[in-house]
Amino acid sequence: MLEQVTGPIAHHGEGPVWFDGWPGLRWVDMLAGDVLTLDAGSGEVRRDHVGAVAAVVRPRSSGGAVLALERGFAFADDALGEIELLPELFADSGLRLNEGSVAPDGSFYCGSMAYDESPGAGSLYRMDATGRVERVLGEITISNGLNWTSDGARAYYADTPTQRVDVFDYTGEQLRERRPFASVEPADGAPDGLCVDAEGGVWVALWGGGAVRRYGPDGELTAVVEVPAPRVTACTFGGPDLDELYITTSQVETDLAEHPLAGSVFRAIPGVRGLPVRAFDG
Repeated sequence: MLEQVTGPIAHHGEGPVWFDGWPGLRWVDMLAGDVLTLDAGSGEVRRDHVGAVAAVVRPRSSGGAVLALERGFAFADDALGEIELLPELFADSGLRLNEGSVAPDGSFYCGSMAYDESPGAGSLYRMDATGRVERVLGEITISNGLNWTSDGARAYYADTPTQRVDVFDYTGEQLRERRPFASVEPADGAPDGLCVDAEGGVWVALWGGGAVRRYGPDGELTAVVEVPAPRVTACTFGGPDLDELYITTSQVETDLAEHPLAGSVFRAIPGVRGLPVRAFDG
């Protein structure tokens, strides 16, 4: 069963994250540069503007949040009222950051893409706890959906136009041995954001597919959650028991007369628990 949690309030909802230290679910209205917070008690949504683009928000172990903005990272307090900008990662105004996650070692990863989606223009960056940033992958078109298994041994990743989710071996600080994990037919959409459950299943949002798919650890399709909006962007587990799957959607390139719920957040009870979000260790 799928429940609509918010109205169609985001132009491009992305990157949901549940953290017990926050009032409830947070996600971004990416191209508006806003972070949205759903109060778990009242159901009200607060909108905080943090920059020209708000690509990613994740908790910091020292308190507050780490953000990925248009061309660089930033730190914020818990209320998202004070923003400390870090040096830009690149100067090219034709590029922007897009999606990211925190690795088992506490480092922060985020990928980039070209505004015009030029093939191979993007990169994947890693910031360690000291603030040192390195480029770890290049020749990416639309960097999406990075997340790790519970034991930290594997990472799943989608460069959306490849129509594929890939898997890496993860050895402390490095992604190794990239290989295909699951493919999506273009008629079914394209892989966007993803998360991993406590049983090793990989939940993949389908941009243009109106659904979230679960693939087992062997790459076999095991479940599908249909969503009443075509541009499904990302998903995460939340709730006190991490047994609720929150799903974000976008209004980009969508006929809102035909799909009036696009831009809403939805919630499903998938029958499996998720993993707690990892906090950036810097």
